[in-house]
Amino acid sequence: MKRSVDIAVISDVHLGTFGCRATELLHYLKQIEPNTLILNGDIIDIWQFSKNYFPKSHMKVLRYILKMAMNGTKVVYITGNHDELLRKFVGMHFGNIELCNQYEVEVNGQKTLFFHGDVFDLSIQHAKWLAKLGGKGYDVLILLNTFINFISEKLGGKRVSLSKKIKNSVKQAVSFINNFEVAAAEYASKVNANVVVCGHIHHPADKIIETGTSSVRYLNSGDWIENLSALEYHDGIWQTIHVNEVHDLDQQHSELEEPVAIDLLKEFQLAK
Repeated sequence: MKRSVDIAVISDVHLGTFGCRATELLHYLKQIEPNTLILNGDIIDIWQFSKNYFPKSHMKVLRYILKMAMNGTKVVYITGNHDELLRKFVGMHFGNIELCNQYEVEVNGQKTLFFHGDVFDLSIQHAKWLAKLGGKGYDVLILLNTFINFISEKLGGKRVSLSKKIKNSVKQAVSFINNFEVAAAEYASKVNANVVVCGHIHHPADKIIETGTSSVRYLNSGDWIENLSALEYHDGIWQTIHVNEVHDLDQQHSELEEPVAIDLLKEFQLAK
């Protein structure tokens, strides 16, 4: 039985990379029936895109989202830095799918602003080559982490997240997250928004931030690499959803198949 949801928000899926947990995301999407699905950036990782790696499970996510749109769900695709090439098409509509850089809507009487958040990341704005290099390093770290967790689980141990441990132990990383959240809240305050919803930093959150002129509720949907998290709004309540991790290393490796060409027109037809 699917759960009715007014709004569901996912971000930082990074389809086309090894770390993407597409199987878990598809399972989550099949459990909900949202009126609006907001894809808050970095859904397809164009930075890391390789014709040699786009597994069937990743394609299934795209097909299912198209199917949701065909069945009446409004899909809002907000561009991020890893899918910034789509920004040249901003303003276009494909049936129930809208492409934009940010999205604004009134939710329960509150002006709510959705955007990815990379505009507040100085490494993206002034040293994109460094950010891309960091993205490749992050992908390698996730690959190493996957192998470590596979061995740990075989030996009866628990899963660990190397990148989470690094982020939580490095003061500069914690400072960056805090600065990002404050910058997003201050921007929302300037445009008189009561709630701001971001992605980008792979850090799910729900907090009130005082900007000096107003209080802004800051929400972050997290990611589908480590946190496997989403945001849902229903019956006047925002909540963070964490999907239980189900990992199968052999399945991940079996998906290293022949290249999959993305033909959106064909995918629309298959979604019907």
